[in-house]
Amino acid sequence: MLVEVWSDFVCPWCYIGRSRLKRALADFEHADEVKVEWRSFLLDPSHRKGVRQGVHEMLAEKTGASIEDVRTMTDRVSKLAAEEGLTYDVERAVVVNTVDAHRLHHLAMSHDLGDQAHERLMRAHFAESEVLDDPDTLVRIATEIGVPEDEARRVVSSDEYARDVKQDIRQARLYGANGVPFFVLDRTYGVSGAQPVEVFVSALRTAHGSGEPASP
Repeated sequence: MLVEVWSDFVCPWCYIGRSRLKRALADFEHADEVKVEWRSFLLDPSHRKGVRQGVHEMLAEKTGASIEDVRTMTDRVSKLAAEEGLTYDVERAVVVNTVDAHRLHHLAMSHDLGDQAHERLMRAHFAESEVLDDPDTLVRIATEIGVPEDEARRVVSSDEYARDVKQDIRQARLYGANGVPFFVLDRTYGVSGAQPVEVFVSALRTAHGSGEPASP
């Protein structure tokens, strides 16, 4: 069974959704038959390259809410993340255009390190306040998980894998996804949002029971 997940590395619900999917797989009887693939998506396609903003500043600007109201909102999400064992340092997190991080992730996938790269990039943003459009930071993160340094540096200094990122985003739109996280099971069953673990388990069982193979 193929499970494709569209997400962005600066999306707080995506990290929570990742954790809940992993927990659901631990409760799923046929987890050994499941292959998870992480797909690219831009939470805010209008965010210009080179622009770096604090999370609270960005949300206040985007929603028109006060910093105090935004902080209340992010505190609620951080508490939900903590229940998943995740650390969110929202006060120091920096929002950037993540195209380069997604391109690097595609490189990692070519080395069968896609899952490791996905988790590491999310942890870097949410827990460690790393800036995910900084070339040296991206190269360091890539080498930490086993991607050759020369390949990582070549990719972040070029537009390599840009077409793959765009194709992922285009496919998400074809599925009707307007936000992330977005999960597609065997290219047939869609689950939108960071749903409770029980919802993911039910979806996995339904997809497995259908007996419909994924399209090539």
